[in-house]
Amino acid sequence: MNKQLCQSCGMPMLEENMFGKNADGSKNEDYCCYCYPNGAFSKDETMEEMIETCIPFMIEGGTCKDKEAARAMLMSILPNLKRWKNK
Repeated sequence: MNKQLCQSCGMPMLEENMFGKNADGSKNEDYCCYCYPNGAFSKDETMEEMIETCIPFMIEGGTCKDKEAARAMLMSILPNLKRWKNK
């Protein structure tokens, strides 16, 4: 399986169970199970709020060493994702 990024939070979706679900229960190819669990976004939030939500996970997972690095990385990725691109 190719590495696919969630088009909301940027998380790599590496396994089938990481993909979100459409309202009919089918796999959603664009969004992860955390952002799009049941046919809708789990939170109505701005891109800036999403960045703040994701920072701790990026540090815990070892992707970034601190908040500033995580914020900078997310600010370079999220604006190009489907959910945020035209906002």
